[in-house]
Amino acid sequence: MNVEELVREALREQADAQPPVPAGFADRVLGVRRRRRTRRLLSVAAATAAVVAVAVGVPLLHPGGNEVRPAAVPAPAGIRSHPDQSPPRELIAAGRTAMAAYYTRRTVPQGGDRGVTHRTYWLLNPETGRYEKDARWSFVAVAPGLRTAAVLERTLPAARIGLLDLATGEVERWIPVSHGVAGLAFSDDGRRLVATAYSANPDQAVKVADAGNTGRTDWGPWWQGKVRTGFHVVDVSSGKATWSAVPPGRNDIGRLDFAFSRTGDLVYCQAVGGRDGMQQFYDLTGRKAAAPADERHLRSDVPARLSPDGRLGAWGLVAEPHRMSYSAIRDPLTGEEIGRARGAQLLAWADDRRLIAWERDPERKEYRDRLVLVTIGEKGVVPLSGYRKPNAEYHQQEWNPVFAER
Repeated sequence: MNVEELVREALREQADAQPPVPAGFADRVLGVRRRRRTRRLLSVAAATAAVVAVAVGVPLLHPGGNEVRPAAVPAPAGIRSHPDQSPPRELIAAGRTAMAAYYTRRTVPQGGDRGVTHRTYWLLNPETGRYEKDARWSFVAVAPGLRTAAVLERTLPAARIGLLDLATGEVERWIPVSHGVAGLAFSDDGRRLVATAYSANPDQAVKVADAGNTGRTDWGPWWQGKVRTGFHVVDVSSGKATWSAVPPGRNDIGRLDFAFSRTGDLVYCQAVGGRDGMQQFYDLTGRKAAAPADERHLRSDVPARLSPDGRLGAWGLVAEPHRMSYSAIRDPLTGEEIGRARGAQLLAWADDRRLIAWERDPERKEYRDRLVLVTIGEKGVVPLSGYRKPNAEYHQQEWNPVFAER
């Protein structure tokens, strides 16, 4: 028997040892192939549509005078929503983003016409998926991944930064800083913190006359509070912090915290001036710097900023027909409006086409809003939370979300 015959014999023996092919096997194989081919065609079509949408611009919404209130869209799979909860008790999330915490505010009188506004936080426990009150902290920032938070103790400015394990509620490490800080923000990769330093508590408040002429006295920011002094950049792993002084500007009043640019090469903050939403960038030594090309046309008062892929920029409110809110989506390089999304304020990106936003209740005369998921170019919304009630203190709302990438 030659080599070829030995090979054929071995193959026959191996085939004889296998179980018989079940009935209909060929049809099932062909069916699987057809389904795979269909899915491939659908994927190609979806990708082509996405490319075309980007090429010609994001679909515009043109709010019209006869527009009716669209019905709420049911929450798709993978979205955690609780439209019956305000404040939320259980996890709220959509796409890449989760509400990692929320806080309430109240002003505590300090004598005379002075006071201090305190925050109280409810932090997401990643093990239970519920928000738990933790009154120890005056300021909290949550790192991507929802496992660690940077925290500051009650007395501001604080001399150290705590790294809190959100599952256990224990501070794993304290990082001392040379200049007292009152604000914190993580870089996009979670490896660094920018900690804003102040010479006094930036949340000092003063009694002011109510603009609505109701006879009620409200609390407002302390108008003499030029207290920001600079920032620390903190390496989270090593705890090493570098200090950069920033001289106060002519209009700097109260809390003006720094945050990282998208790349982390610069920091920026709100700039108080003739227009809302102004921003000023600084390099990591504290010197003023030009805005990056893709962040030049963003606003400091729109938290969502750049989409995950960097191709779209969230912008401010553009129209409210019949008390329905729409915000602009702009080309971040040119500032040109290329689309619109529902919502009075765009808070965070769920993915490259959907955002979490505040959406006002068009049925009520007084302003109240809820968290919703919106899609660029679409009128429907997915409710994520119940409606907030107005707060008596300088017209703020009763709870405020903190978002982080999950």
